Amino acid sequence: MQLTIAKAQAPAPDLTWFREAKFGLFLHWGLYSQTAGDWNGHPAKGGEHFMLYERIPVKTYTTIANDFNPVKFNADEWVRQAKATGMKYIVYTTKHHDGFAMYNSAVSDYNIVKQTPFKKDPLAELAVACKKYDIKLCLYYSLGRDWEDPDVPTNWPVKAGRSNTWDYPNEDAKVFNRYFERKVKPQIKELLSNYGPIGVLWFDTPELISKKESAELRALVAQLQPQCLVNSRIGGGYGDFSISEQTLDASSKKAWEACITIGKNWGYSRHDSTWKSAEMLVRNLIDVVANNGNLLLNVGPMGNGAFPNWAVKRLDTIGAWMKINQEAITGTSPFRIPAEGYSKETAKTDDKNTMKDAVHDATPKSTKADVFFTTKGKTVYALLRSWKSQSVWLKSLNGMPVQAISLLGSRKKITWQQTTDGVVITLPADFSKTNLIPIYTLKIDLK
Repeated sequence: MQLTIAKAQAPAPDLTWFREAKFGLFLHWGLYSQTAGDWNGHPAKGGEHFMLYERIPVKTYTTIANDFNPVKFNADEWVRQAKATGMKYIVYTTKHHDGFAMYNSAVSDYNIVKQTPFKKDPLAELAVACKKYDIKLCLYYSLGRDWEDPDVPTNWPVKAGRSNTWDYPNEDAKVFNRYFERKVKPQIKELLSNYGPIGVLWFDTPELISKKESAELRALVAQLQPQCLVNSRIGGGYGDFSISEQTLDASSKKAWEACITIGKNWGYSRHDSTWKSAEMLVRNLIDVVANNGNLLLNVGPMGNGAFPNWAVKRLDTIGAWMKINQEAITGTSPFRIPAEGYSKETAKTDDKNTMKDAVHDATPKSTKADVFFTTKGKTVYALLRSWKSQSVWLKSLNGMPVQAISLLGSRKKITWQQTTDGVVITLPADFSKTNLIPIYTLKIDLK
């Protein structure tokens, strides 16, 4: 019997934990991590999408699994790192566009347990670690792209634009529903049945899924785990929150999430050498949270299972900042305005780059000093981004009944004066020593 429950009939899962979490870790890990940006002795085109751009046959691509033995994989270390960074959930890639399952799937032998010398199920270990550290386990699943399956047509940016046409050249013979019934639904059942509570099913690239199929998939999720959220990429308007990819622009006035990379790529590449600083990443986090969203920050683990050193360094610095300032992030709500002194930046992109779904970054690059706001109860937090001045003038607090002001991370008294034009604040002379990066939080208690 098919599940065809309508959106209006399905019980709505509780979004509270997601709205309060604010910060999560995205993990892109697969066979593409093993090749690390190379193919046949040259830098591969397309990043983690190189199977498509290099037009690699499934039979050939599968040989990468022979060398994929991530002996340094440690689920406890991964999740502990997320916890120490101030993150509340992780999103793990169970199946990317190459169709290779990064868990023990009984549906298809095309998976990490059956095809690699590793022979272990990393997702089972992640589930245990997430429970241990009270981190929500969420799962990524490529929905409308699967280059291993013969029945997955695509239409972006043109007909067959993201299809495997070298193994399966007859695009018109492909029937999405055959793939949907044979692989998608059975694997979703596995994921929601074998690994405990799942916070989010993070679908990607709906492509040619029909609204009816999206509704059926949503109903399947509701049946197996009623409180599991799904993102908007399930298709058909059935998502609980929307996605902004590689941009900080809010994609919804309701629940939304920005997913961004630290470097250029989602998956690990040895050629990636342009990384956002910890200061820039915290600026991004603040921008998103002040605008009522969540930030999902991506790390691509290496083929051996370890996080790259440059990623760990940035996560550790963010964690040190969060240890002092987390109360201004987690569990907060937007203020009446998100920021002052902020000039919205239009990020420039390379028009010659056609890989908009691979290497693409439209996040801000400016480190101009400005102030963003969050709130919690009767407290307003003023987050001073890339701040150097000892003086702060908060015009947005004009007319508000300020009772006390303190600087998170400092025990020194803050001098402030309320005027008809807002609140003028003087920071301690050594305020810059409170954080490893020049972003500071004023805690403003209202009467």
